[in-house]
Amino acid sequence: MSRLTEYSHFKHFVISSPSEHVAHVEINRPAKLNAFIEEMWIELGKIFSQLSHDPEVRAVVFSGAGDRAFTAGLDVQAASQQGPLQQSEPVQQDGARRATKLRRHIVEFQDCISQIEKCEKPVICVMHGISIGLAIDMSSCADVRICSKDAKFSVKEVDIGLAADIGTLSRLPKIVSSFSWVKDVCLTARGFGAEEARAVGFVSQVLDTKAKAVDAAIQLASLIASKSPVAVQGTKEVLNHARDNSVADNLRYMSVWNSAMLQSDDLKAALKSGLTKSKPRFEKL
Repeated sequence: MSRLTEYSHFKHFVISSPSEHVAHVEINRPAKLNAFIEEMWIELGKIFSQLSHDPEVRAVVFSGAGDRAFTAGLDVQAASQQGPLQQSEPVQQDGARRATKLRRHIVEFQDCISQIEKCEKPVICVMHGISIGLAIDMSSCADVRICSKDAKFSVKEVDIGLAADIGTLSRLPKIVSSFSWVKDVCLTARGFGAEEARAVGFVSQVLDTKAKAVDAAIQLASLIASKSPVAVQGTKEVLNHARDNSVADNLRYMSVWNSAMLQSDDLKAALKSGLTKSKPRFEKL
């Protein structure tokens, strides 16, 4: 595994390449259970924006450093001491002006987390141990979610006096099979484990340990990275469009998309490899 030097300036994340065309992003604040401060979510947005346009990267694995947590969510103590949530901020403005300031802050936070979903490359999220609050927001942006059997999940926000505002309430109902279950966990903030997460479709694999889960994610990312980047990125784009639009609209979008992408040399290379029983090589995108 090699460090990606062009990402080495990020303070709270370690970005490496465990195999060809695969990037591994690790949240790196294990002493604080990988809880997020504002600087971290700003960095996260920049990282995934950069990965999206990096021609050397075709798939991304996203995990947390340390043994205890993927992330314990937002560092509430830090958030209460600085930024719009700080308790000591004087009430010198009327409600509308304070709301405008807070809305801008929330939108910025949302946009940074949404960069995981907007990343053109498939993202595989690996969760272990404590995986609460922001963990659900971020993993819901990923294309594939797997976890270790010790994962402990919770949509925690109602326990700290707010409705989850960074994406869980928007994305989770479109991921799992039961809207009743979504309301159950979101309204109560109750914890749920790896097997329950798999049963409702939130995760697709449960592995015995974090190490095995990360290895499984890297193997999956390596397989994806061996495919045509034109085909992989197009598949992610059109699947996300299908999730949010009607079948008719998606078929129309697909026809326009492939009218351009079917002209790729990747199609010829893939067909030729099938005939010759050889492994195709695809150019960077």
